[in-house]
Amino acid sequence: MSAVDTAWLRMDRPHNLMMICGVLRFADPVDYARLRRVIAERFLVFRRFRQRAVESLSVAYWEADPHFDLDRHVVRVALPGRAGRRELQSLVSRLIAAPLDARHPMWQFHLVERCDGGSALIARMHHCYADGIALVRVMLSMTDAKADGPPAMPFAPRPRGRASDEASMVSALMQPFSGAMKAAMAVAGTLVERGAGIWQDPSKAVELANQGSALTGEVAKLALMGQDSPTRFKGAPGVGKRVAWADPVPLAEVKAIGKALSASVNDVLLSCVAGALRGYLVAHGDPVDGVTIRALVPVNLRPIEKAYKLGNQFGLVFLDLPIGIENPVERLYAVRANMRALKGSYQPVLALGLLAAMGAGPRALQEVLLTALARNASAVMTNVPGPARPLYLAGARIDSLMFWVPQSGDIGMGVSIISYAGAVRFGLVTDRQLCPDPERVIARFGPEFEKLVLTTLLAPWPEGGDLDPEVAERAVSRATAPRASPEDAGPSGPADVATLV
Repeated sequence: MSAVDTAWLRMDRPHNLMMICGVLRFADPVDYARLRRVIAERFLVFRRFRQRAVESLSVAYWEADPHFDLDRHVVRVALPGRAGRRELQSLVSRLIAAPLDARHPMWQFHLVERCDGGSALIARMHHCYADGIALVRVMLSMTDAKADGPPAMPFAPRPRGRASDEASMVSALMQPFSGAMKAAMAVAGTLVERGAGIWQDPSKAVELANQGSALTGEVAKLALMGQDSPTRFKGAPGVGKRVAWADPVPLAEVKAIGKALSASVNDVLLSCVAGALRGYLVAHGDPVDGVTIRALVPVNLRPIEKAYKLGNQFGLVFLDLPIGIENPVERLYAVRANMRALKGSYQPVLALGLLAAMGAGPRALQEVLLTALARNASAVMTNVPGPARPLYLAGARIDSLMFWVPQSGDIGMGVSIISYAGAVRFGLVTDRQLCPDPERVIARFGPEFEKLVLTTLLAPWPEGGDLDPEVAERAVSRATAPRASPEDAGPSGPADVATLV
């Protein structure tokens, strides 16, 4: 097992399991026997999913499960009551906190056969098997473009001739990736060699920064980074989790607002996420002036065409969300500035090196490095581009999909953004002790997006450059009429919008 995959295997904690969880919803019933055949023929073609992770004192490795039984991994589930969104969210909340059986391959599909008149499929996978990009690739290989085929995506890319132009293009794409991996492994070697000293003695971090390398400077910057603002989202998490998701919003609308404000789709969505978190804190009477919530954001470090090989090959960056800014346009520009500042950063390479060091070094070093990664953030925030057109699984059309990634260390909140079939969705997983009602956060996303849309439409525009935040503030006052409080939505109330790109 690679050092990075070993790190994810070791990171399991009772209060934060290293499990990726996803939900697919279908308007029509899914046939269990047909689903089982699809999994046997298209999922198990990846040999890794017949293997269990074994850890000895010195090394972790993959081993074929001598007692592999598909019935253990594909199970039927019944929901109580009317079996709608509320009941499904409750089931996912329980499963996301339930550990997978390490004696067997650590993955499982739960088919909910009666859910809102159709079906739902809950997929759980330990992070040591693959990262989000690879698992999306695996899931796509199980789907069809129509109810009876053809397959939406082949299992692996077609072989290419050595001298073809296409091969040359692939080589060009691989060069920076290979450099990133090489640099990350060099960082890992340095951290294992120096042990925990860099993180426990600030003077050593300063000494490292003075060496002049951009990468060593990034190591020092991370070692010296202060924690983000203390909020109710930050604290010692417990075992219980809560998940929630919102209804979709058209991706075209998000793109239009981004274009009008010279911002990316990510900038627009993340600024609305920041506004929703701000509104939740204000509703609880918490101070928000000058508050910043920092999120760990995964960054893919592999060519998409290599995703089918599984494993974990991604880095992380620290993104500041300006919760203290009320003006939606000003907040958007602040998010945009923070995102642009991260471009070209060595943080993803450094984070991959940290993960490799966790897996290659002793457990004592892993605890220090894990704390270094997690202590300065309050959330993990993931953005995955999904299929642009509707797909089918086992003959049933996938109406919507959602996923959640694990939170490392003591981080208690995960934000998920994914696009699918022209819509963008927003999901949230929180620690039950820190934020027992994530649906109340989600209920605020819609109004935040509406506020940004109305401000953009009504504010006068300069001939060139950005919209003046002061002008936008006056537009907000005119554009936002009194509305029912999101608190009125209740625990299962309508989620105005969904987020995920």
